[in-house]
Amino acid sequence: MPNAAAAQNRQTIQPQTRAWLERLAEIGTQRGYFEALGPDHSAILTDRGPRLLVTFETIDTILEESEDDLPLGFDISAGSDWSQLCIVAHRPTWFRNGDLYAYFDRLVDDCFFDDFDQVVFYGAGMCGYGAAAYSVAAPGATVIALQPQATLDPRRAEWDTRFVSMRRTSFTDRYGYAPDMIEAAGRAFILYDPEEDLDAMHAALFAGPNVTRLRCRYLGHRIAPHLAAMDVLQPMIEAAMQGTLKPADFYRLYRARRNYSPWLRRVLAQLQDDDRLKLTGILCRNVLTRLSGPRFRRALKTAEAQLAEQGKALPPTAKTATPEDAPAPLQDVSA
Repeated sequence: MPNAAAAQNRQTIQPQTRAWLERLAEIGTQRGYFEALGPDHSAILTDRGPRLLVTFETIDTILEESEDDLPLGFDISAGSDWSQLCIVAHRPTWFRNGDLYAYFDRLVDDCFFDDFDQVVFYGAGMCGYGAAAYSVAAPGATVIALQPQATLDPRRAEWDTRFVSMRRTSFTDRYGYAPDMIEAAGRAFILYDPEEDLDAMHAALFAGPNVTRLRCRYLGHRIAPHLAAMDVLQPMIEAAMQGTLKPADFYRLYRARRNYSPWLRRVLAQLQDDDRLKLTGILCRNVLTRLSGPRFRRALKTAEAQLAEQGKALPPTAKTATPEDAPAPLQDVSA
């Protein structure tokens, strides 16, 4: 770590994260290098093989979601022969920083990305913006961005009122408007929940011919930890690293949500809010054939009782239905 940058870091970061950052610097030095990029960002390179995973992460997310308090990129690339570059933000900066611009400029000048056969940029939320914005430094790379912001420039995104404190930050200079920055990417996959209006509006701004938007209905605004819990995130990034990731591959992996209780509970809550009694009953009956869930059992009984009051009933199950009256397969309510 350069002495000046290290001293600046020590003066600005919170005391409780100082020891962690110093530990990360030691680990980074062992893996390749650790470099402080001014007071707000750090870069950790693991020099291992001809494929490179670039992750954008934040200290808060690492400490909140990682069991070992290490960057997600470390876990994803563990056991592989990938190299890994982790860009860590010490606070919510949206990676808008001259020191970071200069760092990526230097990587470009040194032809750093040219040394790799495959490059994948990954991030979620603010870090999804970072992954998309800085992917321009590696033309032909694959981008996987989960609910990224396209920009927080109020002239383009005044409808996003979540991050008002960032409105004076420039998103119009270097590495600025993320949808423009991914134009040179080989493929860009934008994952979002269409039920989250602001995330969906940002996703709509990513519209180039190399962009594929992947809908993750009912996962909310924290898609990354849900995909990780369903064992979808790792194989998706592995497929991207092999250069084979296609929408069908993602949705095949995403079928794991059908056995994932948090997703099923959100679907159930939506159906109940919409007073869709038959679909509620069908969903609960389907879930109970595979999982044990008191909530779904209670919801099934309630739906059956309310239908009975209306003189209606659920369609017969497949075991008792005749060919003429057998119901269609359960509709995928996430589509």
